[in-house]
Amino acid sequence: MGRPAGWMAALTGRSPMKSPGAPALRREVERQFWREIAKGLLPEEAAASVGVSQAAGGRWFRHGGGMPPMDLAPQSGRYLSFHEREEIAILKAQGIGVRETA
Repeated sequence: MGRPAGWMAALTGRSPMKSPGAPALRREVERQFWREIAKGLLPEEAAASVGVSQAAGGRWFRHGGGMPPMDLAPQSGRYLSFHEREEIAILKAQGIGVRETA
């Protein structure tokens, strides 16, 4: 029952839109997860300690093969944090100039 496969494409001439899914978790959260793993926690415990679901922690662990796929060293400070970029975006939206922002 239901509609036949491809009915929307035939009607609109376009392929169906795919759902993008949930947004990815922040890299810093994943780094903290891997630091907890390095301390000897199980993936479920490490996931809980950084505030992500057990499913996300297990997925990171499986996809990494038990090894972190990234450098765990803290960032150099060369790049702006997410919070700093948000502040700059808000100031720019308010019409505040570059010199005043700096």
